[in-house]
Amino acid sequence: MTTFIAPDAGSGDSSLTNEDLAPIPPAKRTWRIGSFAALWISMSACIPTYMLASSLIGGGMNWSQAVLTIFLGNLIVVIPMILNAHAGTRHGIPFPVFCRASFGTKGANVPALMRAFVACGWFGIQTWIGGAAIHKISALFWPSLVAPGATTFLGITLSEFICFLFFWGINMFVVYKGIESIRLLLNIKAPLLIALGLCLLAWAYQNAGGFGPILAQPSAFAPGQPKAGQFWSFFVPGLTGMIGFWATLSLNIPDFSRYARSQRDQIIGQTLGLPLTMALYSFIGVAVTSATTIIYGKTIWDPVDVLTHFQNPIVLVVAMFALCLATLATNIAANVVSPANDFAHLAPRRISFRTGGLITGIAGILIMPWKLVADPSGYIFTWLIGYSALLGPIGGIMIADYFLIRRTELNATDLYRTDGEYSYHRGWNWIALLALVLGIAPNAPGFLGTVGAVKAATVGPFLMAVYSYAWFVGFAVAFVIYWLGMRLRAAAPAGSAA
Repeated sequence: MTTFIAPDAGSGDSSLTNEDLAPIPPAKRTWRIGSFAALWISMSACIPTYMLASSLIGGGMNWSQAVLTIFLGNLIVVIPMILNAHAGTRHGIPFPVFCRASFGTKGANVPALMRAFVACGWFGIQTWIGGAAIHKISALFWPSLVAPGATTFLGITLSEFICFLFFWGINMFVVYKGIESIRLLLNIKAPLLIALGLCLLAWAYQNAGGFGPILAQPSAFAPGQPKAGQFWSFFVPGLTGMIGFWATLSLNIPDFSRYARSQRDQIIGQTLGLPLTMALYSFIGVAVTSATTIIYGKTIWDPVDVLTHFQNPIVLVVAMFALCLATLATNIAANVVSPANDFAHLAPRRISFRTGGLITGIAGILIMPWKLVADPSGYIFTWLIGYSALLGPIGGIMIADYFLIRRTELNATDLYRTDGEYSYHRGWNWIALLALVLGIAPNAPGFLGTVGAVKAATVGPFLMAVYSYAWFVGFAVAFVIYWLGMRLRAAAPAGSAA
């Protein structure tokens, strides 16, 4: 068992730590297999999971192709999830402190802030989903909310923006009360949302004439169908998007694994909790979305839109409560813990968890999340793949450093010292930063072509195809460059700068 030595609060190195960033001692590590499985069941059973699966159906996949794509993506991403979790479990450190080993005590702010930015985006998306649920279901009681000619604000109606801010305020209140206040919500949210999903599944079964018509919907990529022969061109970026979905947590999983009793607990708990839950819950989204093409003659990939077709006021109120509660719980657990620590890492003496949470909330508004989820194509190709191009290289660097360079051994004390082993050159490891830039570079042209900043024809088919593999390419390039760079650094004459 690793010996934990917290930095002396009175030393000059106290600028690198606070109560949230300090190592967790063994006595406070109480998470077992069930804790990690429950964590992933709670976070995976959410509306974005439903939307993720349904967007694949909207893109042309049949149910089996969509569920298999999601399962494979999560089976792949659980590998770096477990590898990065190892450091948290062994050394008791959170994600931004773990980054110091490879990026330097100052350089660690770069990957920490990149991860925080993505978390802010997800915070905004989840908050928008909760606010949209309130607005859409409220409009059934007060139709004037969706009357034609309504005032628009930043691309949405004023009433939509007000509902978004209302739900945002609830999130900020929970942040103010502290992370402990979310425990009760996490315990009850998963059963509520799964129950709601099962109710939707039962409704789809009854109204679509059983599961036969639902699951018999052909793939648009099959011979004779509208997108015949185009399966692989959609599957590859779709798989990358599925990996990108939890690529965020695959980096900052030490924020949670630092509480694990053992490596066995985090490995088995995560393996059982993530891929299976994502596949099972996404099946609900796939089946219900497929049913909407039969029942309504069009594909409805947003579960809130599906719920608005119900007329029973009790059903609507219960559904709105369940959706908002579930979204709130997932939002705090998945999208506040990490950026709060990441922002605190910038200035541990000045930024607390509450302050970091408030920064996250403000950024979540400024990013205008309603534009990110406006359509399935933008959700996968712009948002999920786009940020996976940023996070993949970070994961490659961290894993190469921890397993190949350091063989899982870290000097816990020096992680909190400005003049220790991980100070490199004035706090920066330029090899890691170079590997990060070169890992992102191959995907940059494809991203610009995808968002329309540059014409796709100008980018060229090869680089556009590379972007479809964004997470894989970024991870591999950064992994190799960092490993080679650190090997050369080790072979350089003593006193050479990193």
